[in-house]
Amino acid sequence: MEHPVPGGLQEEERVLVSEKSWRPCPKARRRLRGCLEWVKRQLFRVGEDWYFLFVLGILMATISFVMDLLVSRLFKAHQWLYQEVGDILVLKYLSWTMYPMALAAFSTGFSQSISPYSGGSGIPELKTILTGVMLEDYLAIQNFGAKVVGLTCTLMCGSTVFLGKVGPFVHLSAMVAAYLGKMRTSVIREYENKFKQNEMLVAAQAVGVATVFGAPISGVLFSIEVMSSHFAVRDYWRGFFAATCGAFMFRLLAVFNSEQGKAGWAGCCPPFSASPTGHSIFGVPTPKTTHSFLYPLQPETITAVFKSDLKIDFPFDLLETFFFAILGAICGLVACAYLFCQRWLLAAVKENRLTAKLLATDKPVYTVLVVLLLASITFPPGLGQLMASRLTMKEYLTSLFDNRTWGKLVPNASSMADPPGVDPRELWQEWCHPSATIFGTLAFFLLMKFWMLILATTLPLPAGYFMPIFIYGATIGRLVGETVALLFPRGLWSEGDLRPIIPGGYALAGAAAFSGSVTHSISTALLVCETTGHLGHVLPVVLAVLVANAITQKHQPSFYDGTIIVKKLPYLPPIRSRHMASYQVVVGEFMERRVVTLAKGDGFEEVLTALDASADAEYPVVESAGSPTLVGTISRTQLVTFLQSHKHPQAPPGEKLATVGTLGDSCAIEPIMLQLSPWTSLHQAHHLFELLKLQRIFVTRFGELVGAVSRVEVRGGRGKGGQGG
Repeated sequence: MEHPVPGGLQEEERVLVSEKSWRPCPKARRRLRGCLEWVKRQLFRVGEDWYFLFVLGILMATISFVMDLLVSRLFKAHQWLYQEVGDILVLKYLSWTMYPMALAAFSTGFSQSISPYSGGSGIPELKTILTGVMLEDYLAIQNFGAKVVGLTCTLMCGSTVFLGKVGPFVHLSAMVAAYLGKMRTSVIREYENKFKQNEMLVAAQAVGVATVFGAPISGVLFSIEVMSSHFAVRDYWRGFFAATCGAFMFRLLAVFNSEQGKAGWAGCCPPFSASPTGHSIFGVPTPKTTHSFLYPLQPETITAVFKSDLKIDFPFDLLETFFFAILGAICGLVACAYLFCQRWLLAAVKENRLTAKLLATDKPVYTVLVVLLLASITFPPGLGQLMASRLTMKEYLTSLFDNRTWGKLVPNASSMADPPGVDPRELWQEWCHPSATIFGTLAFFLLMKFWMLILATTLPLPAGYFMPIFIYGATIGRLVGETVALLFPRGLWSEGDLRPIIPGGYALAGAAAFSGSVTHSISTALLVCETTGHLGHVLPVVLAVLVANAITQKHQPSFYDGTIIVKKLPYLPPIRSRHMASYQVVVGEFMERRVVTLAKGDGFEEVLTALDASADAEYPVVESAGSPTLVGTISRTQLVTFLQSHKHPQAPPGEKLATVGTLGDSCAIEPIMLQLSPWTSLHQAHHLFELLKLQRIFVTRFGELVGAVSRVEVRGGRGKGGQGG
């Protein structure tokens, strides 16, 4: 007898038959699938990391190049508009101020509406993530789109706002690495590994720097110094491989660009520039130049970002090392003042009632007001004529790295009236003014840009802060170099011959020393050499960087650590001081003594009480209430599962749940891998937290639990030892 088949089952069989009917050639499909699996096994035999790192470098280089190209085109449009309005001062002022105001307002509004975490550089948050604290929102893919669009608009503002792209590109690279890590997990069909994710993030930070400067070696070293307190050597090759791929691809794109290719093969590669199209390696546009004054005509392909003509046979006199050391000391002192004022202003803006309200509800309005102030000051017919404000950020470095002594040159009045960018050799005349000397304009630039740079760091838009301090340091070096050249017009005497002073070498040292002291890094010395292709001044540059860092690291936290402090991110800053008093502080003085504990024999009511008492992620488990010997830990998730699977003592008798049961019988207790003693020093505990990226450690005395130490207590211990901040 036939039994009737349910309608639902018939429908399901019909769907299955229909699906099979639309998939012909099952044998061919199985063979193709097998071939693809074989190819994947062969490709991944050398390791899948190579492919994902290669994709990371190529992708970030392409994004950087396209962004530079787009910024260059729109900046030319602004330059054309400013020139076309004629001599009408009001129209010139409006065209000079409204353009950056509109772009900055759109950058702030768009990025903040998509993701509130897209503002700033992103490096402080990334440093916090690399210490083991997970901030998921900062690596979200929607944050990537908001930051790319916002950063592009910020860079279009040009030197009026005076912001760069280094920090945001490190953040963007980290977001791409996080997304590629998830793709890697799905491709190789493995569980998500936090260690693999951290390795990709470490490589990403090097790619972000390398694709901005085209300098893979210093990019890797700079990222290690700035981002990591401890670095695993096994990740070294990953950073270099990804950074090299990114830097090489970035430079190849510049060569293969249509205008770049024509100029390169014609032998017209301009000095100090790797891109005659006008787009800047730093994301800051420059007008197109087709002149070569310092170099013979030759078919060049990949060149230095800022080619210099500094003398190689005798770049500096041995006696000049004294002045380079003085330059390093000046940069260190100015950096201390800059870091203190920047940290103070960030806190003051948040505490002030008016600015705090604007930043909370109307961020674009705050941005417009600040940009209006900055643009009004840099207006060329006004104070801007004493600050060379017609120059772009790329042209600032081009002029400051000039190998000639400006004090010995006579300015050409006709060239001063023309817009800059026609002749790179004449950019220095933008620093000349009839009512002021070269020294006056350089000093006025340093005075005004000091507070303008600090004010720009409060803008809630995607922006980088390394390039501005890099240019500021080059200006300090140029002023010191011109002063030394004025004091010794015929050079310093050494072994019978007079060697002229080269102020451009001091500009190199100043750029490296000031930017290195602000970021607490030494690799800026190599960065300057890589971007200029000049190694003749490497020794005095390193000397200036070391002197500047010795002063700044003693008195102030780095720029990024200071931002972390102001934002109150869960980051553990290093202990700067090495006084004996800090070594005498032990864990027992600052540990948390009231710790919610559970015993192996605890049941439903005890677990429920513990969960209500605290919101810890894990709880210590002791042998019994009378014997506080620490046996392990148990996660909060397991405790919730324990409550769900057991019956409450006051529950109705109809529930089919376990009525009895203890933690020791129902839950897996994780053994303790690391514990501290009350006599462990502050420095030892701090080192363990940094090295192992821990969040919490339990303290035992002779095996018995006496307290716990988290990052909050370690920061309190730093204050108790006189090492706060």
